[in-house]
Amino acid sequence: MLGGAVGHSRDTLKFNGWGLEGRRFELGEHGDAFWAFLGASLGVDTSQVKPPLGLDDIPLPDVRLDGDQLTDLQEILAPDRVRTDRRERIFHALGRSYRDVLRLRSGELPDVPDAVVYPESAEEVLAILQWTSQQAVAVVPFGGGSSVVGGVEARRGEGHHALVTLDTTEMNALVSLDETSRTATLQAGMYGPEVEAALGARGYTLGHYPQSFEFSTLGGWVAAAGSGQFSSRYGAASSFLVSAELVSPTGVLQTLKTPHASTGPDLTQALLGSEGTLGVLTEATVRVRPVAEAREVRGYLFPDFERGASAVRALSQAGTAVCMMRLSDAEETDYYLHFKSLRKHGGERWMDRLVHWLMDQWAGEGEGVCVLLVGAEGSRDLVRDVFPQVSRHCLAHRGIPLGKGVGEAWFRSRFETPYLRASMMDRGVAVDTLETSATWSAIHALHRAVRVAIQDAIAASAVDKSEAIVMAHISHSYPEGASLYFTFIFPMVAGAEMTQWQSIKEAASRTISDHGATISHHHGVGLDHMPWMEAEKSPQGMAVMRSMKEALDPAGVLNPGKLLGP
Repeated sequence: MLGGAVGHSRDTLKFNGWGLEGRRFELGEHGDAFWAFLGASLGVDTSQVKPPLGLDDIPLPDVRLDGDQLTDLQEILAPDRVRTDRRERIFHALGRSYRDVLRLRSGELPDVPDAVVYPESAEEVLAILQWTSQQAVAVVPFGGGSSVVGGVEARRGEGHHALVTLDTTEMNALVSLDETSRTATLQAGMYGPEVEAALGARGYTLGHYPQSFEFSTLGGWVAAAGSGQFSSRYGAASSFLVSAELVSPTGVLQTLKTPHASTGPDLTQALLGSEGTLGVLTEATVRVRPVAEAREVRGYLFPDFERGASAVRALSQAGTAVCMMRLSDAEETDYYLHFKSLRKHGGERWMDRLVHWLMDQWAGEGEGVCVLLVGAEGSRDLVRDVFPQVSRHCLAHRGIPLGKGVGEAWFRSRFETPYLRASMMDRGVAVDTLETSATWSAIHALHRAVRVAIQDAIAASAVDKSEAIVMAHISHSYPEGASLYFTFIFPMVAGAEMTQWQSIKEAASRTISDHGATISHHHGVGLDHMPWMEAEKSPQGMAVMRSMKEALDPAGVLNPGKLLGP
C-alpha cells in the first residue's frame, strides 16, 4: 500500500444534514436582505426559525442483534470497529436527500441499523457478507452517505430480523499507481479529497468533481455511475473506470485491468451503477491524467435558453476541448444574479445592471437571458487556444462574452450551496433537485414539460397564495444530447411535508418517463427512482439484472429494495 489521507471522522459530520458539523452557509451582513427577497419571491414569511430535533431527542429502537451476534462481528473485525452507539446508528440511517434530511430533522426514521461495521480489507468484507447471509441480516453498503435518491437508506428485506450498515471509509489507501499506463488502483472508501491528495502527491488527478466531492467516495461514484462537473474532459465513471473488485457473499469478483476486451459482456460496466445490490466495491482501477497546468472558467450571456443550448450543442459536436459547460435557464440566471448581489452588496450592482440592459435590448426574443459557464483545463497552450474557439461558437449564436469574473466566482463557491438548505428548512422553505438527460432534439420540450409539472405539483399543495422558484441548467453535454438539472424552492406545508414532496417527485418523474428520458443522469436509482426502472430498462432487462443479483447475493441480504425493488 502507498497509504491514504485521513478521511472525515463521523463525529465531525452533521448527523442530520449536509457537511461538517458547525458549518453553515455564510450569508454575511446582508442575510436579512436575502431572506426578505426569498420570502417575497415565495409569498411567505421567512422570519420565523424552527430548528431540528437534537440527537438525543430522536427515538431509537433497541439493537436487534443479540449478544452472540455482536460478538461474532467483533471477532471478524475488532470491538472498536463494530459500533452500536446512538450517533453512529442515526448518522447511517439515511442519505442526504431533501426527503432524508426532512426525516432526520423530525426524528421520524423509517429504520436504523442495529450496528455499523468498519472493515479494512476485502477479506473482512467477505467474512461479514457471508455471516450476514447465514444470519438473515440485511447489510447496506455505505461510503460517504451522500446519496440523494434513498440509495443508503436503512431497510430490511423480507425475512431479515436485523440490519447492519457496512461503512467502507476505513478502506482508504492508494494501492498502486502505474505511471506507464496512467492508471491507479485505489480502495473504494476514499473520499474525493483523499483521492486527489493521494494522486496529486504523485503528479496525477482523476478529475472527478461532483458537487458532493468533499463528502462522497470513489466506491459511491462507481456504484451510482456518477458524473462530475469536469466530465467533458475527464469522463463520467463509465469512462474513467478500468476495472473493479466487488465482494459478494459468494466470493470476490475481480475484472481485468485491460483497456478493452471482446470476451462477452463487459462485467466492469455491469458492476457500474449496481448501488450495493450485487456486492461491496472494495477497489477500483481508474484512468488518471497529469495534474493540469492551467484552468480557466469564463462566462457568456445569451438572449434565451434555446440559443445558449445551440451553442453548447455546437461546441460538443465540434469536439471542443473544454472540461465543462453549464448553461442556466432564465429562471436560474435571474435567481443567482439576485442571490449573488444580495449576498455581497445587499442590492443591485453592475452585473445586474448589465443583464437588465441586455434584457431590454433582447426583449421579445425569448424567455429571458441565460448565462453559460465554460471551463477549460489542461496545458497552458490548450487553455489559451480553446477560448477563441468557444467565443466564435458563442458569438454565432448571439452569445456575449462576460469574461472570467463570473466563472471564477462559481468555481470558488461550487461546493458551498448545499449548506444553504439547512437554513432554508429552518425557515420553512424546501429546496430539492432532480436531473435527467435526453437527446438535443428532445431537450427543449423536456425542459418545458418538467418545469410545468413541478410548478403545477407545487401549486396543488400550496398554502394560500405562495409561489415557487423552479429553475434548471444543462449540467453535462455530449454530441448527441445533454443532462438537465432542476432545482426547485418552495414553501413547506407544515405537517404534510412528506406528502407534498412525494406529489412533486411523482409528477416530475412521470413526465420524464413519458418523454422517454432517463429517470437519472448521475444521481442513481436507490429507492426514489426504482418504480420507474422497468419502463426504462424493460421487463427483460430487469430480469437480467435480477439474475445477476441471484448469482452474487442468493440470500438477498445486500441493500434490500434498492435499484431492483423488493
